[in-house]
Amino acid sequence: MAELFGTDGIRGRAGEGWLTVEACTHIGAALAKALKPRKGPGRALLGHDGRRSGPALEAALAAGLGRAGFEVTSAGLFTTPGLALMGREAGFDVTVMLSASHNPARDNGIKVFGPGGVKLSDDVEAELEQELVTAGCPEHDETADAPGSLPTENSLEERYITLLENAVEGLSLTGMVVALDCANGGGSRVAPKVLGRLGAVVHTIAAEPDGDNINAGCGATDVEALRREVVRLGAQLGIALDGDGDRCILVDEQGRVVHGDGILTVIAGEAMARGAWQDPRVVATVMSNKGLHKALREVGVEVLTVGVGDRNVVAGLRAEELPLGGEQSGHVIFGDDLHYIGDGIYTALRVLRVMQLTGQGLGDLAAPYQAFPQVLLNVPVAQKPDLASIDGLLPKVQDAETELGDDGRVLLRYSGTENLARVMVEGPDAERIEALARELAGVIDRAIGAPSAS
Repeated sequence: MAELFGTDGIRGRAGEGWLTVEACTHIGAALAKALKPRKGPGRALLGHDGRRSGPALEAALAAGLGRAGFEVTSAGLFTTPGLALMGREAGFDVTVMLSASHNPARDNGIKVFGPGGVKLSDDVEAELEQELVTAGCPEHDETADAPGSLPTENSLEERYITLLENAVEGLSLTGMVVALDCANGGGSRVAPKVLGRLGAVVHTIAAEPDGDNINAGCGATDVEALRREVVRLGAQLGIALDGDGDRCILVDEQGRVVHGDGILTVIAGEAMARGAWQDPRVVATVMSNKGLHKALREVGVEVLTVGVGDRNVVAGLRAEELPLGGEQSGHVIFGDDLHYIGDGIYTALRVLRVMQLTGQGLGDLAAPYQAFPQVLLNVPVAQKPDLASIDGLLPKVQDAETELGDDGRVLLRYSGTENLARVMVEGPDAERIEALARELAGVIDRAIGAPSAS
């Protein structure tokens, strides 16, 4: 097994591999060994996002942690950021979320936070991975009894709701009509309560998790139902969370989608208008559209570009002591304001505060962001050598990048799961970037293209 921990914990098909009851018990014991405090028995906080497999895997982790002497508390149905924040607030030594985020219900995953609600360092993950892989993944026993569910500490939900209510100073939503899509996931209880207590008239959809409907035709990855609801209601805003509540995609009053790049534009624009930032930079990943760079440049903000994943965004924010960063997917992080924990509900509240302060609708606020056209071509390949080694490819890339300048880009990479090379070109002229992408794809195809099936 080359890598157990991916960019966001352990993830896969529930009931298989490391996501069986037996394996999760083993993982719980390994976590206890790696994160046991110097004094005391150790305290662990667990939660899940509503998948059918969640409670059993949660109980299995608890069994492994308990055998190693940890005291285990369950928050039950929860969001990932909420659990991390409660782990920090209540001083737990380890916090573990059972979630596969925006993936379908058949999947699950294990997201681990150490003291302070901080994701594990690469060194700790490597230590855990070495121990688990060396010992081997326990065989799944379908005849074994499933562990019973854990009792839930209900007070944690109220503490999280109160934290969010008070997190954005001066925010009042009295009389505002908001459509809310909870993805039938971890935010299904808390998100409507937070918005309602702040005064909003909340119309909620996809907030009835049944174990199998998480992210199914709803949530941050499928906002069509939310768009229709916003238009039908005449709502001022639509909010879509993903299954575990760390992402937020918005819909403006006309039913237009505003994803992470648009949200960064709104927050940064308002901050610059009131002179709130001494260092006018935000952190974004290589997946952010060049339209974000252009929109922010026009208000005096530069973009610090990092690799894909919220871990890289957080690392950039911490290293440069910056207040804002995020991904196009809607995972937005507000630095010290929320302890570098990306929370979809909090993100929506921050945008609502900008709307309140400016008296403008989301459509007008997000208008400076205009996504540049993008072309993505997949080239079937027979092998995967270093792309830089392909004769004539890098000069073609350099010529394209010179032509596109600051308002375009080229990304070349291999698929991690298929024999494909991916060619992405982005820029203001749709016809020209199509031609550039096809030219680059042709170079790759002639050098390493897979033979035609015919």
